Formats: sequence, C-alpha cells, structure tokens
Amino acid sequence: MSRKPLLLLVLLAALASGGWYLARTRIRAGALAGTAHDVMKPHRNQPPHGGTPVVLGDGDFCLELVREPSSGTLRVYVLDGEMEDFVRIKEPQLELEIEQHGRRRTLGLRAVADPATGETVGDTCLFETRTSWLKGANPFKGVVKRIAIHDRTFQSIPFRCPGGG
Repeated sequence: MSRKPLLLLVLLAALASGGWYLARTRIRAGALAGTAHDVMKPHRNQPPHGGTPVVLGDGDFCLELVREPSSGTLRVYVLDGEMEDFVRIKEPQLELEIEQHGRRRTLGLRAVADPATGETVGDTCLFETRTSWLKGANPFKGVVKRIAIHDRTFQSIPFRCPGGG
C-alpha cells in the first residue's frame, strides 16, 4: 500500500473516532441538561432559623419553633417537609399547650403579616407570641393542639424545645 492511501485511511479513522466522541459527548450533555423539573435540589433538612423542628404527619410538613429567651418571644414557621420552602396557611392563630416545671399553659400564637412578602393574616407562614414566662433558657415540652395545612389537619403533635419533635 502506498503512503497516500494509508495516510488517507488514518485521517479518516481519526475523524470518524473524533466525530463519534463529539456526538457521544453532545448526547451525554443533552441527557444531563434535562429541564428545570429534572434538576434535583439539595435537601436542606435543617431548620432555616436554627430552631426546633417539629415533623407533622409522615414528614410532609414541618414547623420550626424559634425561641428568643431574652425577650420571651416564640415564633413558629410553617415549612414543607424538607424545610426548604415556607408554606402559607389560613389559620389566624395557632395554639400550643406548653408544660414547663410541671405547669401546663395554653399559648396562643398570632399570625404575622409581612408587607415585604405579601403575607397577611389568613395567608402567612409565621406565627408569634411574647410572654414573660418564656424568658430564660429553660427547656419545655408541649403539644401543637391543631393545625390545618392545605387539605390536611394535624392534631396533638408533641415536641420538646429545644430539641427534636
């Protein structure tokens, strides 16, 4: 075989394998690109405010209890099951039954409106109260009496604060 046909054969083989490599790379990149719905979001599974998570039901939703011991403020955020997104609900108030030092008390948390996010009473993810007996770092346990989220209702959900639910 002369040099010219041999060089031509080698060149064609190189082009063919290079073309196959490019085509394969494009196919793989296209398959990986997918759509926005195909992209997996990393699961946080951590309370966004560093509070106490309270799992509702089979983990479809969570509450995050955030306590400020210096002021006696307690905030409750309603979140999705992965604690990534806030969930607005219609409740104007949440009631918790708190047990601290052997004493039980009912604590009402009012819905908080926020003009910055467009949340209103009846369409919010945040509930809050302030009371002097929550001042200090003393732990307590309690029960979420009832909460309705979308078409589901949860009742008598126990928790410990601080600590897991």
